[in-house]
Amino acid sequence: MRVLTMPRVSVVIPCYNAHRYLTEVLASVRAQSFGDYEIIVVDDGSTDPATAAFLESIGGGVRLVRKPNGGLSSARNAGFAAARGTYVLPLDADDEIAPDMLALTVAALDASPDAGYAYAQIEVFGDERGVVRKTWNLFEQLATNQLPYCLLMRRTVWTQAGGYDETMREGYEDWEFNIRISKLGVRGIQVESPLFRYRRQSTGMLQSVSQRRHAALWRRIRAKHADIYSFGALLDLWRRWRGHPSTHPLALVWGLLLATAVLPDAAFNRLFLALHRLGATSRAAAGMQAGTGRV
Repeated sequence: MRVLTMPRVSVVIPCYNAHRYLTEVLASVRAQSFGDYEIIVVDDGSTDPATAAFLESIGGGVRLVRKPNGGLSSARNAGFAAARGTYVLPLDADDEIAPDMLALTVAALDASPDAGYAYAQIEVFGDERGVVRKTWNLFEQLATNQLPYCLLMRRTVWTQAGGYDETMREGYEDWEFNIRISKLGVRGIQVESPLFRYRRQSTGMLQSVSQRRHAALWRRIRAKHADIYSFGALLDLWRRWRGHPSTHPLALVWGLLLATAVLPDAAFNRLFLALHRLGATSRAAAGMQAGTGRV
């Protein structure tokens, strides 16, 4: 039976003029095998009448938080501030979670009191299909975000980090947040199953905005964390993490750091997008060989 007064988990779903998939997102949360949660939908100042009407009638035990438009980071922070759960999970209004997502990630954190967050592997659907498998390595994390935004984290981790950077309104706010909590020494636990369902679509923020401004946004992250991006710090991290598993060869990290230092932004963005397309093609090919559409 769900505990409504002080739930263990708060699922925070920001929404801004985009309710097309929200019914499916909410259904995926309500289908959880773990029942001790609350759902908080944050209306980030929506102006679309259809979205406003949908949110007005949302019901179903959803807590609706309304605020002036401030961007995704601001909406997540508002939802986390309103959360009553010990654990919080950010979930965008077009993504989904598998039925065992909360059960398995909560169990992982319960079993590891020294861990600050737990995350699952990623099932991609929409314009692309496949499973994106991540292996967290701090050195690699500085060049490619190896943590999904959908982390089940202790609410104290968000508080300790000072929340998401609300000035990062063009994307990569989760990458910057993940680096920040890593610098604080927060460690996480990986759940091997692909329980986070991430929708890829050409109109999504990541594809339509963030990836096309990758060089500038990554430069901003490096400037904000110049201490860890200095050559000496990078060399030290490489030495410490080269023996740990990583998603990509760590030589690629050095290559990306060198490329972004010598290439103009436009050229580096083309290189980055080419690497991204290559990865998507590899996932699709692996899915076809498996005969399932998934890796």
